Amino acid sequence: MSPLTSVAQPFRAAPAPFGRPEGLRHRIAISAISAVSAVAFSAFSAFSAPSEQPPPSARAAAPIDLTGYWVSVVTEDWRYRMMTPRKGDYASVPLNAAARKAADQWDPAQDAASGNACRSYGVGNIMRVAGRVHITWQDEETLKIESDAGTQTRMLRFTEAPPPPGDGGWQGFSVARWQLAGPQRRGGPAAGRGRGAPPKGGTLKVVTTRMKAGYLRKNGVPYSGKATVTEYFDRHSEPNGDQWFTVTTVVEDPTYLDDAFITSSSFKKEPDGAKWHPTACRAD
Repeated sequence: MSPLTSVAQPFRAAPAPFGRPEGLRHRIAISAISAVSAVAFSAFSAFSAPSEQPPPSARAAAPIDLTGYWVSVVTEDWRYRMMTPRKGDYASVPLNAAARKAADQWDPAQDAASGNACRSYGVGNIMRVAGRVHITWQDEETLKIESDAGTQTRMLRFTEAPPPPGDGGWQGFSVARWQLAGPQRRGGPAAGRGRGAPPKGGTLKVVTTRMKAGYLRKNGVPYSGKATVTEYFDRHSEPNGDQWFTVTTVVEDPTYLDDAFITSSSFKKEPDGAKWHPTACRAD
């Protein structure tokens, strides 16, 4: 038979080198590339994912240090803070008619007899009472303020726990928050460079409710148990090294006040508790 008319023989592929089919080599190559990609993606994800660290405690995040012994320095309202003013002297307090009537009926002997001698040492006025305060951390989320005048104790809680039922006594139920100075990065004080280090500068804001009714001044100027007391604590230093904090107190009361009653009180730091002298409440 002529080569031109011969029947074409079936095509047979040459065997792959090393005896391995080309399709298998292709699948192996694809698998290797996928494995490398997965490792690379996992490494990138681990590097770029935000760190899941718990937020710092209120004590660790504190932008200012308020701990220590402090003495009040009275530079204003001397007759209201250093002595008991006469009955009916309620100048500069935005009282409504009901409050003026209550103040005009003030009877310190009756307060003492009924167990209410501490009415002027409640949260609405305690930081205005001339005396000393001792500030410490009760725990990582609770700042404690003790006052030697009237032997009062306040607990400023940074936690989200709901208030207990009933009133919170003379000092009420206080919720505290740090207000940090300057713009803050997402994630809180510990975000970004210097993770874990508290920022420099800020204010302590405290909101107190659910207190027993008390006096804004020693002479029976009232606030009710429905009042809200908001305070701002700021700390500063003098060029001579003296340490101070100032607390601005805003009292709002739908029962007795026509407007907010705002005061500002200053405290100077003392080296120790040598002059600390707790005394009982006095109604007069």
